[in-house]
Amino acid sequence: MATDNIINFWRKNAKVPGSIQPVYGAQHPPLDPRIHRTFPKDTPKGNNLKSKKASSFHEFARSTNDAWDIDDEDDEDLLAPIHPSSLPSTLHSVHQVPPLPLQQPSDTTREPDTGPADRLAPPTAEGCLQQEEDADGGQINGRVVVKSSSEAQLNTNTVRSTLQKQQSLPVRPIIPLVARISDQNSSGAPIMTVRDKSRLDKFKYLLSCPNTDLEELRKHSWSGIPREVRPITWRLLSGYLPANMERRDLVLKRKRDEYFGFIEQYYHSRTDETYKDTYRQIHIDIPRTNPLIPLFQQPTVQEVFERILFIWAIRHPASGYVQGINDLVTPFFVVFLSEFVEEDVENFDVASLPLNTQRNIEADSFWCMTKLLDGIQDNYTFAQPGIQNNVKALEELVSRIDEDIHNYFKRYEVEYLQFAFRWMNNLLMRELPLRCTIRLWDTYQAEQEGFSHFHLYVCAAFLIEWRKEILSMVDFQGLLMLLQNLPTIHWGNEEVGLLLAEAYRLKYMFADAPNHYRR
Repeated sequence: MATDNIINFWRKNAKVPGSIQPVYGAQHPPLDPRIHRTFPKDTPKGNNLKSKKASSFHEFARSTNDAWDIDDEDDEDLLAPIHPSSLPSTLHSVHQVPPLPLQQPSDTTREPDTGPADRLAPPTAEGCLQQEEDADGGQINGRVVVKSSSEAQLNTNTVRSTLQKQQSLPVRPIIPLVARISDQNSSGAPIMTVRDKSRLDKFKYLLSCPNTDLEELRKHSWSGIPREVRPITWRLLSGYLPANMERRDLVLKRKRDEYFGFIEQYYHSRTDETYKDTYRQIHIDIPRTNPLIPLFQQPTVQEVFERILFIWAIRHPASGYVQGINDLVTPFFVVFLSEFVEEDVENFDVASLPLNTQRNIEADSFWCMTKLLDGIQDNYTFAQPGIQNNVKALEELVSRIDEDIHNYFKRYEVEYLQFAFRWMNNLLMRELPLRCTIRLWDTYQAEQEGFSHFHLYVCAAFLIEWRKEILSMVDFQGLLMLLQNLPTIHWGNEEVGLLLAEAYRLKYMFADAPNHYRR
């Protein structure tokens, strides 16, 4: 009888539990319907597994069917390789990258090139009609070329379909899938103002002093560090470099040699029985690190990350490697790489750098990440007590500063651990674009306990930032989906600055008054 019920279930329900769903957030922006031919109105209404929305975790759990009872034959069918021709057109459109335009041959009669905005602008109605007129024939190098009637008809239909689709969709700006890492703002690299020039000169003066005043450097770094001086400023504020200028070169050489001494001493043991599981987990996690940014998919960069994480793990046996630590390398690597790259960092070929430069970037990233983790290592020891305590403190803090949100979570049985664990484990790196993380870490480096203590108030301010969206959700599933995929893809320096200002206000009110946490 049970077997018949299972068979009937799979016959009635075409949707397999655990099937891939679109994820929206900082690193996974919503699909653009003008590019991907999937429209909400075209979604079939049939085969709906849930008759009503779950209002609590228990109802959500009861309404979620399990897939563990599938027979072995069904498993083989699910795991069988899928031929590309059998995939739906929407899946092809999601993973298919448009080809780069071919370079035109140089010609004295060539029309002047238009700007990026002109090239990206959608075609107008007049342009589409002109394309229809040219579809029947053309002239290339003085020779008349006549197209077939079927090809002309196909082009005409395509143009009309495109025009109708554009007229039916609202006009909105096209945001690139991954905004440039090196940009200060999501809209592009900013023009340096008089104030920015003054701040840069102040940084250069502080860094050029025989003994850098670290307190003064922290004060100026709190509101953001200029890109030109960020690498050396991060090295100083993290404690990797000494304040005395005369000692810096000697310290850098000694620490870099020490790191590569660890490589020679320990890295060959990654295949040993003792460490092979650690290395295997690192090897699996590295490709998942910022998968949408080409820089981190280069084999050279992935090998660098593997060495950094493996050496750190075996030198810190109390915690070892924990998933999430791999994300903490990326800001340091990008900042130290930008010291040698003036162009777009996210598409730069790291293998083209001199070998000695690559080694220096790797060693500096290792030591600065080590300094960071030294202050939050209890986040990654057994049972991760640091994260547990921070999540509990966040719950108590939110209950005081916004009782409506706190009671709303209680009403729908949303536990803070279900969304805030990742905020603490990854330091909000999964919630923000990488450019925002780098700006956020400018302030964390300037704070005495930025990554351990101030981060709590940043998380509280970040939660309150989405107050309107949170209170508009009407069930457990909607709340959790929102909190785990907050739409921050458009964020830049301005939004991060406001977030940090609110976090500072909360810290000022509650940090020195622990009883304010409690009612």
